[in-house]
Amino acid sequence: MEKSALQIARAAYQPKLPQALRGALIATEGEATQSVADQEEVQKLFPNTYGMPMIKFEPTEGEMVTAQMNVGVILSGGQAPGGHNVISGLYDGIKKLNPKNKLYGFILGPGGLVDHKYMELTDEIIDEYRNTGGFDIIGSGRTKLEKKEQFDKGLEILQALDIKALVIIGGDDSNTNACVLAEYYASIGAGVQVIGCPKTIDGDLKNDAIEASFGFDTATKVYSEVIGNIMRDCNSSKKYWHFIKLMGRSASHVTLECALQTHPNITLLGEEVEAKNQTLDDIVTYICETVTDRANLGMNYGVVLVPEGLIEFIPAIKKLIAELNDLLAANQADFEMVANDKKISYVLKHLSDENAAIFKSLPISVSRQLALERDPHGNVQVSLIETEQLLAEMVAKKLAEWKKDGIFTGKFATQHHFFGYEGRCAAPSNWDADYCYSLGFNASMLMAAGKTGYMSSIKNTFKPADEWIAGGIPITAMMNMEKRSGEMKPVIKKALVELSGKPYKYFVRHRTEWARNTSFIYPGPIQYFGPSEVCDRPTLTLTLEQE
Repeated sequence: MEKSALQIARAAYQPKLPQALRGALIATEGEATQSVADQEEVQKLFPNTYGMPMIKFEPTEGEMVTAQMNVGVILSGGQAPGGHNVISGLYDGIKKLNPKNKLYGFILGPGGLVDHKYMELTDEIIDEYRNTGGFDIIGSGRTKLEKKEQFDKGLEILQALDIKALVIIGGDDSNTNACVLAEYYASIGAGVQVIGCPKTIDGDLKNDAIEASFGFDTATKVYSEVIGNIMRDCNSSKKYWHFIKLMGRSASHVTLECALQTHPNITLLGEEVEAKNQTLDDIVTYICETVTDRANLGMNYGVVLVPEGLIEFIPAIKKLIAELNDLLAANQADFEMVANDKKISYVLKHLSDENAAIFKSLPISVSRQLALERDPHGNVQVSLIETEQLLAEMVAKKLAEWKKDGIFTGKFATQHHFFGYEGRCAAPSNWDADYCYSLGFNASMLMAAGKTGYMSSIKNTFKPADEWIAGGIPITAMMNMEKRSGEMKPVIKKALVELSGKPYKYFVRHRTEWARNTSFIYPGPIQYFGPSEVCDRPTLTLTLEQE
């Protein structure tokens, strides 16, 4: 295949490893852990993998050599920059442990394990994908591993290939499935370890042991570059308000990070909207006030950042969506029989009076979306709601009313954007390339230490890679119980933007200045070559949180 100059140069990049992973190591155990909430319920569901200790790897003398151990790997869920480097690090790690070890990739996600679709990953294949974006080395999928029949079917191919350990690379749901699989295989004495790796560009899979999910660094830098380009255009033409929706259904980390990198005039954060109990009209009024203030200063232009999941954070709408999810989960068969043009009427008939009133008050485009397509978990697909366009239209309507009343005297024209897939498969930044390679290599060491039901953990990542700390956290330690498709299930607790956290507080200190003035920053494209402070810098979120 023909390659670009950058592809050729990146193929030669050697990711950096923490000091502890460069030679022989020992696993030191910390105190026993417990789930973040609902301890009794989670422990009952995971009697074999609950309460395990935190693991930290430390250098020691000698060499790391183990008996032959074949390993399987699965890419699960949406793509995130650096997935190929996790697999590269895993491959190099198991080959260092024993050159005879083999790595098998299951094709198109967890479904490949169940359907026995796989390929052996060799030197030639791995070298083709080092430091590249995407998940195309083996593909990904969203099959949920939840049923005993799936586990048993997967075990058949694992035993046939003599696979002793399986690595699942995914987000919170995928790693929850990994933990369920680890528990089942431990309960039947299958002799198969299961290790997870933290992936999601949304940034909501993190805690004390997982400082960042991989892909967040690269994706936010890609989005920030394009936001900066739009800001430059905005500041040049001086005639548009740009409404930009960004990835992040369940948390606003991407939006906050991009705001910190680019200084937009308005940034909406779902967590803040919920905490302040704001309505949709409150949000529209806030935007109108800022537009009016800037118009009074002669600036009829600006940039608004909107998180993908904003609608679901508005308390009244959140209650509506919760009832909708329960209603449609309990009546799925009946609902599927209803014609599309009758679905809204069906929903209104079955909702409580309070939520029915809210449902009827929404623009028809939003109510139609809430009543129709659902994601694999039975939830509303909020990414399909054009929140950025909805807000722009509602702001325009209110400003027209204000103009009649003499409150607004400026001009208001809009452009709309949604940045999502543009960031999911970018070539990983140096930070993500290093972090992902370390996560994969570290996963091989967790296997060598005989661990199962753990997530690969690399800490201290706001410092140079030499000083990173390698280890593992039991996946059960991240769990709580949540309602999914009408049932309470164990899931990894999502990390939301903390309103007491340093990144948010920094943003609050500066947003009034950014709103009133044109303080745009233009980050430019990801840099792979040059001084470390340019090429290897972590996100501002990570820097503020850790320092």
